[in-house]
Amino acid sequence: MKRLIIFLLVCILAIAVGDAYAQRSKKNSGRKRPKTTKVVKGKKKATAKKAAKASTKKRAAKKPARRKSVAQRPRPVVNLEDGDPYIMCEDTCGHVHGIDLSHYQGEVFWETVGGHTKMAYVYLKATEGGDRIDSRYERNIELAHRYGLKVGSYHFFRPKTPLHQQLRNFTTQCLPGEQDLIPMIDVETTGNMSDAQFCDSLTTFLRMVERAYHQKPLVYTFRNFYNWHLVGQLDDYQLMIAMYQDEEPVLADGRDITMWQYTGKGRIIGINGYVDKSRFLGNHALREIRFRH
Repeated sequence: MKRLIIFLLVCILAIAVGDAYAQRSKKNSGRKRPKTTKVVKGKKKATAKKAAKASTKKRAAKKPARRKSVAQRPRPVVNLEDGDPYIMCEDTCGHVHGIDLSHYQGEVFWETVGGHTKMAYVYLKATEGGDRIDSRYERNIELAHRYGLKVGSYHFFRPKTPLHQQLRNFTTQCLPGEQDLIPMIDVETTGNMSDAQFCDSLTTFLRMVERAYHQKPLVYTFRNFYNWHLVGQLDDYQLMIAMYQDEEPVLADGRDITMWQYTGKGRIIGINGYVDKSRFLGNHALREIRFRH
């Protein structure tokens, strides 16, 4: 009897557990599962590649262009035919042309100047005042001779500086044995002297230079400076007159002019930057300013 009762209790318990499990399963089956997206590996990789490529292009667009090195940059080609700044008066006329130089022009490639220009002569700055010596004078005069130019030397005159001191400074540098052309005195300032004092100082110095070199020096000045301060004072001296205009210069007293410096912004292959250029006027010629040894 007891066994029967126990068996019945076990059956009832099993039925109850089964009903509970069935109800829970039914309840869970009513819930909605979240949707999942199936990712295709090939498409994912392609999208990543496109994004990386676009990012690279964007960075390249923002990156500044790399500067070319000096060796890679195209060098300017010098063309002497069409509108070139190196074509000037000496390329289109038959006059005798020359230049004057100082340390301001820096290093000069004399082999180029001597072999590829129509310059027949050069005046080189030697000294200024009582103690200044042009830093490139010695090298310039040596190389100008070597490459075939006729060479002369000039002194920048300072009216208030003791004249004997200026003469000593000039004659120490301007050695007769190195000169093809007569000395030139560059006159551009009165030193705030009166015209009478200035002219007395200048003419005295010119006579001192003449005694030292046994020939009269050439005098360089500007047209306006001559007309304001030197009219009638330099009748015995040859003149180089600077005037940067198209027409030839004319002086107030009608003085004859041997040479005309027609530009302060000349160009020459072999010289960086501007250079002063001059030429003979009228029937004047290079032989007139030859240094007599």
